Formats: sequence, C-alpha cells, structure tokens
Amino acid sequence: MTYRIKLEIFEGPLDLLLYLVKKDHLNIYDIPISKVTEQYLEYLNLMQLLDLNIAGEFLVMSATLMQIKSKMLLPAEELQEAQAEEEDPRQELVRRLLEYEKFKEIAEGLRQKEVNQQEVFKRPKLEADKEIGLKDETYFEASIFDLITAFTKALEDIPKELFYQVVKEEFTIEEKVHEILHLLLQQSAVCISELFSKAKNKLEIIVTFLAILELIRLKEIVARQKKLFAEVEITRNKENIIPYDRRSKTETN
Repeated sequence: MTYRIKLEIFEGPLDLLLYLVKKDHLNIYDIPISKVTEQYLEYLNLMQLLDLNIAGEFLVMSATLMQIKSKMLLPAEELQEAQAEEEDPRQELVRRLLEYEKFKEIAEGLRQKEVNQQEVFKRPKLEADKEIGLKDETYFEASIFDLITAFTKALEDIPKELFYQVVKEEFTIEEKVHEILHLLLQQSAVCISELFSKAKNKLEIIVTFLAILELIRLKEIVARQKKLFAEVEITRNKENIIPYDRRSKTETN
C-alpha cells in the first residue's frame, strides 16, 4: 500500500536552489555547482521516493544543473578556451536566482504590509490568552525544504529500499494525523524532531512525516521557525475553524 500526497505548499526549483545556497552560506555569484547539484539531486530523489507530487520543472532544473556541471568539469585549458568564447555557464543561472530572489523579497514586503494592516484593528488580548502564556514572538514559516531537511536528519542511516513500503498495519497516516492533532490540543506547539524521536522505528518516522505534510496540505497546522534554518515546530492553524473530522467527512461527500 502506497500513499501519494499532492501538496500546494511546494515551491519551485529556484526556491530549492536559493535554499541550498543560503543554508550553506554560499556565494551566489560563485556557486560551487558540483556541490549544489549533488545536494539538489539528493532532495529531488528523496521527494520522488516519498511519492510526493513533483512538478516537471524540478526535473528540467536537474538537467540544467547537470549540463552546467559537465561544462565546469572540462580540463582547465578547454574550460578557459570555452569561457573565452562564451560567458561562465553559471551566469544565466545566477541571473535567474538573483531576479527570483528580488521577486520573493517584494512579495514578502507586500505580505508584511498586509500583516501590519491587520494589526490596526486587532482585538485586545484576552485574559485567557495571557493565562496560557501566549507571547508575541516573530516566526518564519518553514518551507517544504526545511521539513525535508529535518526529516533527513532523523533518517540519516535508513536504507533507501524502505521508502517504497510506506504504510504497514501497525502505522497509518490517518492514525498519525489524529495523534498529532491530539498532541496539539495539549500543547500549543511541538518540534517535529520531538515527534520523530518518539517513533519506535524508522518506518514510523516516515509515516509521521507524511502525516505532517497531510495536515499542512489540509491547512490544519502551520510549520514555523524562530529564525531561518532553525528547529521546525508545528502549531494549529488558527485561521482554520473546521475540525479535521468534519473536514474529512465534507471532502468525502
């Protein structure tokens, strides 16, 4: 039995490349193409093994990276001759990344203005909120790549063959979904590393990860970080007022 998840939270291949560059503090103007290509293919392979819905543009980018890498691996003399005739094969990719990064910054700026506008007519904090110790902290929304990174850390030694058998009778996605939601009724937020550490074996870690993705897809939970590339934690999505049980019945009908 396999389990396919179609996610709306997936960003594009340029998002993954920017993520890899920033995560390792690389110079975007002098990208170590061999290293980035290797990491990109590792993430892509993991997403495919988990049977996630991946757009074809991810595969196109992988082919582009492999082509650039092959040019960069030319002997020094041939590489110099090639660069004398044409620009560095990485330059077009760098231009696309820089342009895309600007668009993301503009989009984030507009989103922040929307948040600030919402704060103008925000209701005063209730006493009940103060009692449970809610704090006005700034969080960053975790990307799908942050989730995959955390998942990979929990499964560093897992054989790839195990990914093909995701669900067994002892663990199901639906049971994990209800387990996570029940846990979030007891505490406002939980680190996903904590969820992974409670798993009895590696197969349960995989099912837990897929349950997290399913809850994000249903907009039941939000994955967030206190700073970029920090520990990822999940919390209930306050904007979603439809309980999971009722949502499941509605979607079934």
